[in-house]
Amino acid sequence: MRAIEISQYGPADVLKPVERPLPTPKAGEVLIKVHAAGVNRPDVFQRLGQYPVPPGASDLPGLEVAGEIVGGDLEGSGLAIGEMVCALVQGGGYAEYCTAPAAQCLPVPQGWSALEAASLPETCFTVWSNVFDRAGLADGETLLVQGGTSGIGVTAIQIATALGHRVFATAGSDDKCRACEALGAERGINYRGEDFAQVAKTLTDGRGVDVILDMVGGDYLPREISCLADDGRIVLIALLGGSKAMLDMGQVLRRRLTIGGSTLRPRPVAFKAAIAAQLRARVWPLLEARRIKPVIYQTFPLEQAAAAHALMESGAHVGKIMLQVI
Repeated sequence: MRAIEISQYGPADVLKPVERPLPTPKAGEVLIKVHAAGVNRPDVFQRLGQYPVPPGASDLPGLEVAGEIVGGDLEGSGLAIGEMVCALVQGGGYAEYCTAPAAQCLPVPQGWSALEAASLPETCFTVWSNVFDRAGLADGETLLVQGGTSGIGVTAIQIATALGHRVFATAGSDDKCRACEALGAERGINYRGEDFAQVAKTLTDGRGVDVILDMVGGDYLPREISCLADDGRIVLIALLGGSKAMLDMGQVLRRRLTIGGSTLRPRPVAFKAAIAAQLRARVWPLLEARRIKPVIYQTFPLEQAAAAHALMESGAHVGKIMLQVI
């Protein structure tokens, strides 16, 4: 099969087309003929040598795919040969064939193409796990999304808005702020020219926001604490702004604040299967009703994965960057 491998750690051009044997599915796994795969920030971190591959996972990048089930262990899965699915995987998505735990496969939503469906798993699993499970965003609560035009950001905005929450989002330009608002955010906040913490406090009449989805960390954390409501929660999913921060822990104590974080890739199949079940019940109906829409910025042929990574690192995109395999 055709695949893209990381020939060595380094810039985007270390991604090289190669021929690889088809992967062999293990017990509980299916073999997917990949039609499309998503490009995500963790793929970039892996290429740079900053995101270790979990034991037993493929060394090929790619954490989400959509395509046709062509083999594997289907017993008890409810899946069938020939069925079109999208799947969250631990690696191996940049290839013509990929294995996936059957429990991490979801049907391609009715009315969605394989390319559109491949944009869903990594962001939907991440947003649901962190915003709704870990942070417990509840009815009537508000959400602030840092990096609102990233793949994670556009998904968080749309899911939370569709479920009835007030959502605010930060972005690095006025145009990107308008894009956040077009997706459902009540207000896009240009972090280059505005104090997001002050704007968030003003928008909530001084109360603050209940949950912040943060992929920045670093010096954002003190400011985020200042604009959290009492009993508010911050969930960290990346540290693009650095891994260290100086915090006023007195506020954390007095106002019962919670700061947490997670990485999804190394978690066990059972953990991800539980998320998949929640997505199937709560989010997939919204997708099929088109209350949540695909946001695909640009699509590249598989062989141009290096160009896709260069675009992601430029920060110019709004939404998902995709690889077309078939």
